[in-house]
Amino acid sequence: MPRILISIPHQTLALFDDSGSRLRSYSISTAANGPGEQQGSNCTPRGAHIIRAKIGAGMPAGTVFVGRRATGEIHSPALAAQQPERDWILSRILWLSGCEPGINRLGDVDTMRRYIYIHGCPDTAPMGIPASIGCVRMRNADIIELFELVPAGTPVAICG
Repeated sequence: MPRILISIPHQTLALFDDSGSRLRSYSISTAANGPGEQQGSNCTPRGAHIIRAKIGAGMPAGTVFVGRRATGEIHSPALAAQQPERDWILSRILWLSGCEPGINRLGDVDTMRRYIYIHGCPDTAPMGIPASIGCVRMRNADIIELFELVPAGTPVAICG
């Protein structure tokens, strides 16, 4: 099974195969508030995770999601201008679940209950700098590619 390594300090996501060879590397954006696990912190959680669910298979690039459901909208500059403060979740969602009780699972540090995803965002959003409200943002083409390469259950290590 492939595995993913996310580096908060380097703002990168790397995909490795079973033998440990790097298959892909992407520039990402994690939380503007830095690393952290606490509910309500708007931080990116660290530690061992898995992809619990994959959402958005077959949807067009730029599909807008709210509450993990497609809204019927496709992101565009005009739509973005109408809602400049909206936190856009686009194209695909890889919903993360923590694997370490008391660190990123259960109680008020539960990654899944915090709705932490790897997801697409507007292509105008900066990559390589922390700017999200907790999730791991990727370019739409990158999240679509990654989505096709990893199954549910893929291990994800977030280092920070």
